[in-house]
Amino acid sequence: MSEPVVVTAYFHPLPGKHDAVVEALHPAIAAVHAEPGCQLYAIHRAPDDTVVMIEKWSSEEYLDVHGSGGAVATLNESLEGLLARPVEVTRLRPIPAGTPEQGQL
Repeated sequence: MSEPVVVTAYFHPLPGKHDAVVEALHPAIAAVHAEPGCQLYAIHRAPDDTVVMIEKWSSEEYLDVHGSGGAVATLNESLEGLLARPVEVTRLRPIPAGTPEQGQL
């Protein structure tokens, strides 16, 4: 297995659709929390109403399985017509610094 991987996903709601995007994400979050390798899968509100998801997976292999799984497919369907542009997803690799507890997600 590879090292842990952190993912950011930016969801840009259409005007007036922020709450609908959040509602669409809730069932996926519950499903993904039960997936093997999921260490963190949490959403946050940015000042411009963008919804930012921060994920942490124990390996890239688990992340790949997640990406092709049913929860993501269902989520993509539920977001149809709610987003101003495609979801922006970035995979990040930690660069540990400082203490082990505080120097990386």
